[in-house]
Amino acid sequence: MQKISYCDLHCDTVTKCLDAGANFFNGNLHSSIKNLTLSGATAQCFAIFTEGANAKDYFFKCLKFYSEQIIKNERYLAPVTNFSEYKTARKNKKIACVLTVENLGFIGEDLSLINRLKKLGVCMASLVWNNKNSLASPNLVCENGKANPFKRCNAGLTDLGKSAIKALCENKIIIDISHLSDGGVNEILSSVRLPVVASHSNAFSVRRVSRNLQDSQIKKIADLGGVVGVNFCRAFLGKGDAFNAILKHINHLILVGGEEVVAFGSDFDGITAPKKLQSAKKMPNLLSFLRKRLPARVCEKLFYKNFERVFKEVRG
Repeated sequence: MQKISYCDLHCDTVTKCLDAGANFFNGNLHSSIKNLTLSGATAQCFAIFTEGANAKDYFFKCLKFYSEQIIKNERYLAPVTNFSEYKTARKNKKIACVLTVENLGFIGEDLSLINRLKKLGVCMASLVWNNKNSLASPNLVCENGKANPFKRCNAGLTDLGKSAIKALCENKIIIDISHLSDGGVNEILSSVRLPVVASHSNAFSVRRVSRNLQDSQIKKIADLGGVVGVNFCRAFLGKGDAFNAILKHINHLILVGGEEVVAFGSDFDGITAPKKLQSAKKMPNLLSFLRKRLPARVCEKLFYKNFERVFKEVRG
C-alpha cells in the first residue's frame, strides 16, 4: 500500500522501550523506527512519561536514552525543535522527532527546570497524568480506591501549576492538556493566547468517558488555533470497528471545532491497540480509509498540516 505522510502527536515508545529493554529500531513496539518508516510517518512526538517518587531521575535517564537512540538511528531520524528543522528533516526524508513530556509533576517547586527543559529540546509538555501532583489534578476520579472513568474532575490548577503554565508560555513549550481536570483545562484555555493541544484525547459526546473532551473545551482549543490528537485507545474510542470509531470522533471534532482542530495522537506503546491498528505500520490502512470518506483538504489538515501550523506558530 502507498505510504501517506502523517504526523502523530503522542506515543509512549521511549519509556516502553527503555523499561522493556527492547530494540528501538525493530523491537516489539508499536512505534519502532522500522514501523514508523514503513508507515510513512513525517513527524512523531516522542513523550517521556514520568510518575512516582523517582520521576525526576527517571526523566533524565529517559532523555539520555532518547538522545542516544536518535544518534544511533540518524539515518532515519532527525530531532527537531523548530519549523525550520522540521522542514529540513522532511527534505532529507527523515522522521522529524519532537520531544515531549507527559506529566511535569517531577519539577516539584523548581520552576527553573522548565527553562532547562527548553534548552534540552522539549517542545511540548503536560502538567499531570492520572494522579494529582503539585501542579494540577487529573480528569480521572478515584472513589474508594478505584478509578471511575465516567466521572469528571472539576479541580483547578494549583498556584504552582498556574506559574508553570506561565513559564511554559514564556519558553514557547506547547501546552498539552490531555489527562488534565476540567477545571485545569478551563483555566488554561481562558488564560493563554498561544495554541494549546490535547495530544491524545477524543470527543466526550461520542464516547462518554472523562478522558475525552467536552464540546466547550474542543471549541476553545479551536478558538486558540490548537489541535486535538485523536487517541486510538479502544476505551476512549468506543465500541465497534476501530476505523469507523476514529472517523466518528474526527467528524465530531470538525463539527464542533472546524477542520483546523483535528490531528492524530495515537498513544501507541501506551495502549492496547485495536486489532486493525496493532502498530504504526498499519497507519497506511487507516489513512487510506479516511481518504475515501473525507475531502482531500480535510485529510491534508488532519494528517499533517494542522500539526505543522501549531508547531510553526508556537515553536517558530
